[in-house]
Amino acid sequence: MIEGIGVGALLGGLGLFLLGMLLMTDGLKQAAGPALGRLLSSSTQTRLRGLLSGITVTAVVQSSSAVTVAAIGFVNAGLLTFSQSLWVLFGANVGTTMTGWLVALVGFKINVDAAALPLIGLGMALRLTGADTRRAAIGTALTGFGVLFLGIGFLQEAFAIDGTSLRLPALASGWLEVPAYVLAGALLTILMQSSSASLAVTLTLAHTGSLSFTVAAAMVIGANIGTSVTAVLAAIGATPNAKRAAAAHVLFNVLTAAVALVLLPWLLDGVDLLGDLLDLEDSPATGLALFHSVFNVLGVALMWPLADRMAAQLRQRFRAVDEAEGQPRYLDQNVASVPSLAVDALRREVFRLGRIAIARARGGLAGLQGQPLPGRDGGYERLAQAVQTFVAGLSRASMSETTAAALAALLRVQHYYDNCHERGAGIGAGRQALAALADGSLRLRITDLAREADDLLVQLDPSQSPFAPLAPQQAERFDAGYEALKAALLAAGADGRLPIAGMDALLRSFSDLRRSVQQAAKAARLLDQLSPA
Repeated sequence: MIEGIGVGALLGGLGLFLLGMLLMTDGLKQAAGPALGRLLSSSTQTRLRGLLSGITVTAVVQSSSAVTVAAIGFVNAGLLTFSQSLWVLFGANVGTTMTGWLVALVGFKINVDAAALPLIGLGMALRLTGADTRRAAIGTALTGFGVLFLGIGFLQEAFAIDGTSLRLPALASGWLEVPAYVLAGALLTILMQSSSASLAVTLTLAHTGSLSFTVAAAMVIGANIGTSVTAVLAAIGATPNAKRAAAAHVLFNVLTAAVALVLLPWLLDGVDLLGDLLDLEDSPATGLALFHSVFNVLGVALMWPLADRMAAQLRQRFRAVDEAEGQPRYLDQNVASVPSLAVDALRREVFRLGRIAIARARGGLAGLQGQPLPGRDGGYERLAQAVQTFVAGLSRASMSETTAAALAALLRVQHYYDNCHERGAGIGAGRQALAALADGSLRLRITDLAREADDLLVQLDPSQSPFAPLAPQQAERFDAGYEALKAALLAAGADGRLPIAGMDALLRSFSDLRRSVQQAAKAARLLDQLSPA
């Protein structure tokens, strides 16, 4: 019965800790999402600045995944090179060690009744009274802090040294002891899909004396290895740059863990000495938090001379299938975890839709004038479906009003490009009628308007520079030209200069052309309004 109570406290404590981490990171990401993006985009142009940015932002939002996603997004957007992004990723590994410090320095000292429960109450009050505002996000984060500390309290209860604690059997002895506990730490992280929860269990075991400091350190190393499996799972179906980032994360953790194991006795002695120099509290939990930070900093030092070569190798991987037309380059479930960054990635993917739709319209226009008609849609339908699937998977509940408005605008932009693409397929329908047209004056009017339309489509192509919406006079001039040509085609059909069937075909072609230009122009105006400052 007593052991059952210990198991119940263990499972409940783990559940509360994971729930607290989820609420805390979700709230912090919502509150700091736009600022996170601005900081990373402006502070990552050198190795050291990228490293410090990764450490700082991860420590603030308590989510290395959010920082990783942001770094991937900036690489996709061309704001960072992949080599620069690696230092943000390595910094995120160091920044995530702040969870250990939070548990060691605060979690084990906090009085649940005096602090954790009031935090939960205050956080929920802020959330309920500030719906769809930053106050609600801060309230969610405070609630998460309180629930996290509540979970730590139950973990301590499960392993308390009072004669009623849950006792753990030794996994191994002798030279097998350290490898066994490394494996245990890795498996625990994989099962819970959270290195923070695994670390909390390990610190609690060490704090209550259930584990010696050496084997607890081995479990901390194992937890770092376990996050590599999480990264691999997250990379399945992800963008090419996300897969490269996951590979860099795995290489960093595996190399760091291997070196830490080889140097473990000396590292532990060094941690003891450093703790004395820093005048830190002499407790196993604090020592493990310091050990976790030290060997991740050691990993950064090891990567310093290797990063450029690693980046060059990773850039050659994950290319052939993933970067094909019709496959999303910026959208995956990792990006979806941070709504503000997800909308930014969606904007880039909609740019690709626009490029393909306008290429389709220009191809139809070229076909009208006798050039070969485009034989495929450039992957538009597959990409549009991928965008719809991504949008359906976004959590509306955690979006700010600004982010939700941007999402709605991007969906409207996609609708415009869908129409542009659909109409583009019909522009070439009048090619035979134009080829047979004997009236030189009418042919000249047709080719002049077609040339003007092509120039406008080039201007409206979001992949071109400069990309800008049409000025009012440009749109008015094109509409006037279309109406004049329409009248001329009707007159030519009426007086027999143009067969009725040919007149109808050319009218349909230019109606589709006009509609394509109009839809592309509407999309351009919305995208211009959504352009980041």
